[in-house]
Amino acid sequence: MSSANKKSLLIFSILTAAVLAAAAALALWNGGETVPAAASAALPVSGDWGLSFSTEGQAPTGNASTADLAKYDAYYLGDTSQKVIYLTFDCGYENGNTEQILDALKKHNAPAAFFVVGHMIESAPDIVRRMAAEGHVVGNHTFHHPDMSSISQKEAFQKELDSLAELYQQTTGKPLSRFYRPPQGKYSEENLKQAQELGYKTIFWSLAYVDWNTDKQPSPEQAYSKLLPRIHDGAIVLLHSTSRTNAEILDELLTKWEAMGYTFKSLNELPSV
Repeated sequence: MSSANKKSLLIFSILTAAVLAAAAALALWNGGETVPAAASAALPVSGDWGLSFSTEGQAPTGNASTADLAKYDAYYLGDTSQKVIYLTFDCGYENGNTEQILDALKKHNAPAAFFVVGHMIESAPDIVRRMAAEGHVVGNHTFHHPDMSSISQKEAFQKELDSLAELYQQTTGKPLSRFYRPPQGKYSEENLKQAQELGYKTIFWSLAYVDWNTDKQPSPEQAYSKLLPRIHDGAIVLLHSTSRTNAEILDELLTKWEAMGYTFKSLNELPSV
């Protein structure tokens, strides 16, 4: 890795660690734990995506309803009439775990979506090309991973998405998919409108756990205790490709979900997509 890339990775890691530490303190990050969310909440003008789990095996309540999100082509749940799971991975950088994750997905013939940032494409182009070649959705997680809800100008918002899409096109020779995930789960109603106007569908999630801290990885047992009882029909699952635990357990996790009767679908098969 060049000195420039090492510097970029260091800066990205420091910024990400600071943001995640603050989010963890609020118990909001990634819906990893139960988060207060009103059952009939109207779409907040801005906020952090959060979930509230009331019954094991049932879909959680988000802090915006599926109907309100649908107005902006945004989702946190898929088809809840079927035992299907939509696997998604956030990819901020490569640390040696993504290929093992891809191997497990290939073994199970399970499609997934990888939301990448600029650094991931720049530093691990072969892995990103593999994602595309193996039929996975590659989505837009912005170029620099900023708090997009703090960006008020449409031009600046669009630049974050366009810059990433252009880099992906140059790297793979293919157009980037029109799925967008707000970094850190931070969003505003205006952002949802802007993404929609740019032709993107915004993808939140209905199941995640605290897997992002690479210095304090959960044990397999801790991961299963969150991911098995809380799985539900139509779940959009958020995992991080930087997680060593995810790489180690994914094959067995998919096997366990299959034994529970679940199959895996692409975001391209979301209702109304």
